[in-house]
Amino acid sequence: MTEFPILNALIFAGLGVLVFVAAFSIVTKLVPFDLWKELVQERNVAAAILAGAVALGLCWIIAATMH
Repeated sequence: MTEFPILNALIFAGLGVLVFVAAFSIVTKLVPFDLWKELVQERNVAAAILAGAVALGLCWIIAATMH
């Protein structure tokens, strides 16, 4: 990338966040229910655990790929 390690870190962090947002939005479109409604209005703990697990899984995959 560049010869400046801090700039490289910022570029990779920004790229990782963008990939995460895109992947998480795709996952929320694929679930058979409205995730936001289940989390906020219904206070469904199981849906919150599912969303958190998906978020962690995506982050680990992105971090391992970029490392």
